Amino acid sequence: MNSKQLDSIPPTNPVNLTNDLTLSPRINLLLSIYRSDTSVSPLDEWKLKNSLIDFLKSSFSYPINLPEEDLLIRRFKDLKKRKREDPIALCSIFIRDLGFVVSSAKKLKGSDDSEDELLEKKFLDWRNVLVEKMDGLEVNLEGVKFRVCASLPVSDDFQLMKKNWEEFYAFGSGNYSRGTKKEPDTIILRGLPSRWFAETRVSSKPSMLVTHTIFSTFGKIRNLNVAKDDDLGKDTNADDEDLISGLQCKVVVQFEQYKEFYNAMKVLCGRSLQKDGSRMKADYEVTWDKDGFFQSSWRHTQDNRNDGPRHRSYSSRYSPEDVRSKRYKE
Repeated sequence: MNSKQLDSIPPTNPVNLTNDLTLSPRINLLLSIYRSDTSVSPLDEWKLKNSLIDFLKSSFSYPINLPEEDLLIRRFKDLKKRKREDPIALCSIFIRDLGFVVSSAKKLKGSDDSEDELLEKKFLDWRNVLVEKMDGLEVNLEGVKFRVCASLPVSDDFQLMKKNWEEFYAFGSGNYSRGTKKEPDTIILRGLPSRWFAETRVSSKPSMLVTHTIFSTFGKIRNLNVAKDDDLGKDTNADDEDLISGLQCKVVVQFEQYKEFYNAMKVLCGRSLQKDGSRMKADYEVTWDKDGFFQSSWRHTQDNRNDGPRHRSYSSRYSPEDVRSKRYKE
């Protein structure tokens, strides 16, 4: 797949990769749940799920059907220690059936925009409408009232990330150097299923060769790093046991050209990873590298070499021997 084809793929279309993998489109919303009355009754997750699912189905010009498994709720631990103005739970909504976007785009046929441009426009419009309608929503669960704050995850907002890296290289520490315009070229992905990047019937650990083949779909790769990623989601005090359902890996990809990086970022944003024959959907996080990952790794290797023979220099990119075995929930 060439760069022109990647650049023109609308956000409602799946993207086929190698190794039986597919990037499936979806809209992801993050909801923070707050109390809006003086009640101290515990949050009924089942009632909250049903209320939000009914709202999506009945509050828009096109019904939005959301399976129960695509609405994840994480309650915070130690609620008694939290301030009243703090959220009591976090929700993640994954809208995978985007037929309502396609239907609304068809009504605009005949305009000067191409079909792909219409789909992208309506996708962005619908995503904004969903955030606006759900942000500030009051939910009454049999007399117990809650308030919803809605937002998009940063890793799903390509235009925001693009604005961030342009400002970073224009005004921040990554600005012009020796008269040459600097641009990002490295993508960081977290929460990828390790076994999907492994050699079939050889190992469950991710393979550099398989990973390189998969991401070469987007262009020529300069550097690649694969590492275990067991800490994803553990930086909050939310109960996240259901989110980390198995061994995951972190992949850092440096492309040869900015255009390849740009197309890969655009395609990876707003999609989930699926594998033929598996019901699991990997809702990874994607961002761009502003810390010079590979430059730091190179400096660290050089420092180890300069320290003399008493220090070992490790060339392995992935060392999962100390990882305890987990199983995916499929």
